[in-house]
Amino acid sequence: MTEQPIVLVTGGAGYIGSHCCRALIAAGYKPVVYDNLSTGHRNFVAGPLIVGDLLDTRLLAQSLAESRASAVIHFAAASLVGESVADPQKYYSNNFQGTLSLLQAMREVGVRAIVCSSTGAVYGNADSKALPEDFPCSPINPYGASKWMIERMLADYRDAYGFGAFCLRYFNASGADASGEIGELRDNETHLIPRAMMALQGHVGDFAVFGDDYDTPDGTAIRDYIHVTDLAAAHVAALRLLLEGHSGCSLNLGTGSGFSVHEILKAIRSETGRDVPHVIKPRRSGDPTYLVADPTAARNMLNFSPGHSDLATIIRTAWAWHQKAHPLKA
Repeated sequence: MTEQPIVLVTGGAGYIGSHCCRALIAAGYKPVVYDNLSTGHRNFVAGPLIVGDLLDTRLLAQSLAESRASAVIHFAAASLVGESVADPQKYYSNNFQGTLSLLQAMREVGVRAIVCSSTGAVYGNADSKALPEDFPCSPINPYGASKWMIERMLADYRDAYGFGAFCLRYFNASGADASGEIGELRDNETHLIPRAMMALQGHVGDFAVFGDDYDTPDGTAIRDYIHVTDLAAAHVAALRLLLEGHSGCSLNLGTGSGFSVHEILKAIRSETGRDVPHVIKPRRSGDPTYLVADPTAARNMLNFSPGHSDLATIIRTAWAWHQKAHPLKA
């Protein structure tokens, strides 16, 4: 029997990382999770867990060597736009400096294949067209800037050290595993869909729509929502290419379609039969008007075809998860 390829998954106890680990197992890989559990959940972990921080280069190198990992999938990062504006040091330290620490450990032990979580936020305040990968990157918040710095660093690692590196720019990750075992769960939830559902359940009393004066048809910001199961499948496809010798590149992961905040709230009402109580507040600093991917390159290179990312499936799976994770208050 062929030995299962081993993959170190940083941030594998988190929302997207835990879904990816399950996809890796289904595809015949063995994930080893490296996570400091600051925002991840021990009960989300699939496979062995190493509790450690990204800035601990020595432990990272030891983990790579002892696990005999062939590659890394890198999710570990701080990822809240508003927080990044208020505390940029956290984002440059955790995201950029942490990734540099990881790459140093990989070089030390001779692992040169990495699939890295990036973001559509690298594009900044783009126009109303679906964005191709060659659209100029001009991030408008420290979160997006930290990810763009990582992409530039990985491009240099490809050229100088022979790394294979895919940077997957995903847009709004959403939904939950069909099994209902894992989903989007944070101590301080800020993302639109889970926060709206928590408002329905009585766990959030101050749900707000931030800005209704954007230059969009209904005045609210437009985003491209992609199901976390589809994201996980794309990471596995990118990993497979790297292990076959591909040098990697940056790719968008989205659907090519955008939905406004008001459209999301209407879809939640359609699924749950209830209106989401909300107030309108001013725009948040760092939030672009429109952010929608052109997924053509990922479709061609990874055979990426998001089969779970229609809005009805996203809302249905997320609602099923939230009813389990956050029961209705009496």
